[in-house]
Amino acid sequence: MSPSALRDVYITGTGAFLPGGPVGAEAMEDFIGRIAGRSSAVGRRALRWNGVETRHYALTPEGVPLHSNASMTAAAARAALEDAGLSPGDLGFLSTATTQGDYIVPGHASAVHAELGAHPGGIGAIEIASYQSVCASALMAAKGAWLQVRAGEANVAAAAAGEFSSRWFRPEFYEGTSLVDAKGRARVEADFLRFTLSDGAGAVVMEPKPRPDGLSLKVEWIDLTSLAGRFDPCMWAGSTFADRADMKSAWSHAGPVAAHASGSVALVQDFELLKIVIRAWIGVWLEKVDQGRIVPDQVDHLLCHYSARSLREEIVSILKSTAAMIPEEKWFSNLPTVGNIGAASIWVMLDEFMRSGRAKRGEKVLLIVPESGRAMVGFMMCEVV
Repeated sequence: MSPSALRDVYITGTGAFLPGGPVGAEAMEDFIGRIAGRSSAVGRRALRWNGVETRHYALTPEGVPLHSNASMTAAAARAALEDAGLSPGDLGFLSTATTQGDYIVPGHASAVHAELGAHPGGIGAIEIASYQSVCASALMAAKGAWLQVRAGEANVAAAAAGEFSSRWFRPEFYEGTSLVDAKGRARVEADFLRFTLSDGAGAVVMEPKPRPDGLSLKVEWIDLTSLAGRFDPCMWAGSTFADRADMKSAWSHAGPVAAHASGSVALVQDFELLKIVIRAWIGVWLEKVDQGRIVPDQVDHLLCHYSARSLREEIVSILKSTAAMIPEEKWFSNLPTVGNIGAASIWVMLDEFMRSGRAKRGEKVLLIVPESGRAMVGFMMCEVV
């Protein structure tokens, strides 16, 4: 198809799925468990840092799963299709995003497709694509869906993202490993993340025409920039802290038993590196402003995913000294009430934004998703129609 024949693409439906009821900060450790039976020494500090007041978990306090990542992601996709006035049978392309699916293999999209096809009125054979990274994988999946519709390969495409992070934070991922000392205290870079991430799923539906009733979002462009060549992993699972840049030291070479003992299976974060990566993300943002790709004065709403209130404060403090700053009154976030849901965060946020009544026709909505996995950042520009 020639560039002149490329179609416009619209987000015609949004959906979200949040498991269970809201869990307050004081009850979080009842769900993720206490390592060696001890209350965390860094948990309260982490909660002050991230500013999350309530969140959702897809398991019971005993660690029994109430859902799977795939079932939550499928529920969000169904909600987005229903919002668009469609059914799963209308879907022509499905792309999914997650940090880690329910299986190591096959991909998350296969599991979500199976969930969608398992219900009455489900879907049959369709094209799928799995995107696995951290938060920015949501925009990877969105770009895949956007290009499918834009090129005329599909008339209805869904980009869905889900996370079941809490299962990573149960005590059995830490006890008996090098991440816990003789007194049962977990290393900060591992324990801190236990109080940062939440469970849930979100999705968007894309079509070549806006919905006949209500508001749609015309997707103008989606840009993704990886800076992995400049940085070691910043948040990862599958290697020790010291060996994380050496792929031959990954858990898959050591085997599961040795990997667990070394602490390689748990999810960890390098917070000192994160402070440097933040500036790299902003550098990409500034480049887009210099190129005219983003014109701050023309942005009416900014939905920026960030994992913690303190990170937002850091981003704002840097941007205020530049021409790229978008006034904070234009920022929309639901982090305090739903927490950081990784790849699902941006779609859960967009769903709440579209239902809030804030969006007006003709307004520009900019979505930004930075990722600390290995220094990546994604941007999506939309117009409300």
